[in-house]
Amino acid sequence: MNLKAILRFDARLSDQMRVAEKPGALRNIAIFFAHSGDSWFWGLGLVILWWLGDSFWKQWAIIELAGISVLAALVMSLKFIIRRRRPEGEWGGIYRNTDPHSFPSGHAARAFMIAVVAIGLGPAWIALALLIWAPLVALARVAMGVHYVSDVIAGFVVGILMGLIVLQLQQPFLAWLASFIPLRLW
Repeated sequence: MNLKAILRFDARLSDQMRVAEKPGALRNIAIFFAHSGDSWFWGLGLVILWWLGDSFWKQWAIIELAGISVLAALVMSLKFIIRRRRPEGEWGGIYRNTDPHSFPSGHAARAFMIAVVAIGLGPAWIALALLIWAPLVALARVAMGVHYVSDVIAGFVVGILMGLIVLQLQQPFLAWLASFIPLRLW
């Protein structure tokens, strides 16, 4: 099987999963999950968590936010190197206009990185919830026609790898950060 055949299969499979043009509950659920992985949503949520949380949640928010930031730079770099166009469609104009490239899926990468880091940091209940949520985000991105299946698979891999790296670097990162910002301010 050559690359063109694989890409055709990917496009057919992605099209079969698509619900963007089909009104109903499944489309509404897909819209919810497709947006739930938005970077602005997670950035704002983590800043609020840092602002209102105790020291555990402040560190949790800082680690997740740092991981999301580095991941965003990595994913955007990959997208501009690879330059795969998004599937044709109407839904998701903001994504299509601000980021016309689809490979890898930043939403899938972000969702899986957030889940992996949560598994490492705890608590177990949030890790479990995010582990269930992450694949739903990835599937919703295909269902809404802004990604191909291969985009979200690549995002899955990138996100998991970045999550593992974040977990390995969290303690040195927090120690470095504490050299600039006294822990009592956390």
